[in-house]
Formats: sequence, structure tokens, C-alpha cells
Amino acid sequence: MSSLHERALIIDGLNFYGDGDPTVLRDAGITAVNLTVSHFEADFEASMDGIAKWHATLEDSGEGWRLVKTASDVETCHRDGSVGLIMGWQNLRAIADKLDRLVLLQRTGLRIAQLTYNRRNFLGDGCLEPEDGGLSAMGRDVVGLMNDMGIAIDLSHVGQRTSVMAAEASSKPVLATHANARSVTPALRNKSDEAIKAIAATGGVIGVSNYGPMCWDGNPARHPCLDDFERHLDHIVDLVGVDHVGLGTDMPAVADLDTVAHITKFTLGTFPAAIADYVAAFSNNIRDRYLSDCASHQQLSGITERLQRRQWLDDDIRKFLGGNFLRAFREIWNG
Repeated sequence: MSSLHERALIIDGLNFYGDGDPTVLRDAGITAVNLTVSHFEADFEASMDGIAKWHATLEDSGEGWRLVKTASDVETCHRDGSVGLIMGWQNLRAIADKLDRLVLLQRTGLRIAQLTYNRRNFLGDGCLEPEDGGLSAMGRDVVGLMNDMGIAIDLSHVGQRTSVMAAEASSKPVLATHANARSVTPALRNKSDEAIKAIAATGGVIGVSNYGPMCWDGNPARHPCLDDFERHLDHIVDLVGVDHVGLGTDMPAVADLDTVAHITKFTLGTFPAAIADYVAAFSNNIRDRYLSDCASHQQLSGITERLQRRQWLDDDIRKFLGGNFLRAFREIWNG
């Protein structure tokens, strides 16, 4: 592992599940992670149960985790070696049409929320909706409320038109915490150049991902690898600049990968349009969902080493690893 990677403040834009143990992240040098604290399709009660469970974990874990409420909390994690837990949701379906729930959520620690998860909800269309209907009137109200309350707006699984409209409606930076470029890999989950530009125009950040389906070139005989990741990173940097890229692995933070088999089964069965072709080529095992040479947090240092070999400036590497997200968080969270 390079010394730059070891010393860097590293923010992982999205981990979709965690087992409660920060060891995997700490050992990989991750400073803080946007961790999904409830099921993607959960109703309000189940979503609040997820938040409650993580608060109980924080109480039990001693110095392992630190709840992140401000950007300064992330910097504290970097100094003391704790792992920052940024509570995130991947779907605001749980608020239904009751916007007051956002006030409660912010006070319980939620700091990042995705407007939609693949499908349509009250706020707008997800990325798998063929109509691509855009942001609703209620969605516009939610964007304004999230800006006011300091909850980061995540557009990763959000439809293209909804993403652009949400970015244009926002007075704060918006994020795509884990998404790649659709013009490089035409996956439904990836972002159009228009959406990437709209996110960057807010001061936002696109978390480039090592998730295989978003990097894959469609060849069933060739498992995606870091060469493909670099194509996405290069394209986004060329399009909007190095100040608007981060790292968003979309990996699970678990010691035993077999514990997330129920989630890979759920995503394949519920959203086949996003994953079925990839699974047919490489299996539905979580180990095959990521790049052949970057399938764990421990292997993320390989990205840093590649960027160093390509003579990226150290400051730009640090921006990509966490600096850009940290800057956006400071603006969004008001401190």
C-alpha cells in the first residue's frame, strides 16, 4: 500500500450494508463511509428500525465507530483512527407524502438520502423507469427542505431527467455517491453526461464505482477490471474536472461476504433490467459483482497506486479519495 493512501483521508461514497463491525473498513484505511442503514425498499417503520439498530451498535462499539453529523467529525475520525458512520438511505420512499418525517430523520442522524431507488416514488422517477418522468412537485419541495436541513441529496439510482431537475432545483451541492458514466458503459444505472454536468454545476461529486455492472463492456468472456474503472474516471474528469470525482464502491462492509447473499438475490429478482445480463455472464455471487482486481476494500489502494503511476498530482489523488466529498459535505451540512 502506498504511503499516500495510508495517510489520506478516505471517504467511501456508498456501502450498501454493514454487519456492525468497523474492522474491515478500519483495516483498509477508510476514514468514513456513507452506509445504508435500512433496506432499499423499506417502509417508515422498518427504516426507523434500521436507524435504531445502528444507534444501538454505536453505543456498543466503544471507539470503533463515530457517528458523523458534520464534516469536522470526519476530520476527527482521520485523526483518531475511528471509522466515521455517515447514516444514509437509498430511497425516500419511507417518508411517503409526509415531509415532516425529514425533520425527525435529520435529528436522528440521517445525513445522506437518495430521492428514489430505481423505481418511481412520490418524488420522481428512478433510473429503471422507462418513461423518465422527472422530478415531481413534491420532489421539488423535498429538495428545498433537504437543502435547508443539511441532508445531502443523492442521485445515484435516480432517473436521468429527475437527476438533472433535482440538481437544477438545489441550492446546495448534490451527489451521485456511486455511479459511473453512461456514455462509457450504457448501463441503466450510469449517469448521462448531461446529468454529470448538472451535478458538477452544483459543486457536487460523482463517486466513481468499482461495481462490475457499471464498468462492464458487455463482453461475457471478459470480467471488468481496473482498466474499465479508469475509463470512467478519466471520462468524468475530462467532462467536469477533478474537483467533482470521488470514490463510491457500492460494496458491503462485512467480514463474511456470504452474509449479503439475500441482498444479491433481492436485487436480481426485483431489478433484473439492471443486473441480469451481467449475472448470466459472471454469476450472482457477491464476489463476482466487482472488478476482478478490485473486489474488496483492501484492494482500493491499487487505485491510488495506478493514479500515482499515471502521475496524478498528490493533491488531486487526495481530492478523489475523500477531499471532494468532504468539501461538499461541509457545504451541505452547514459545517
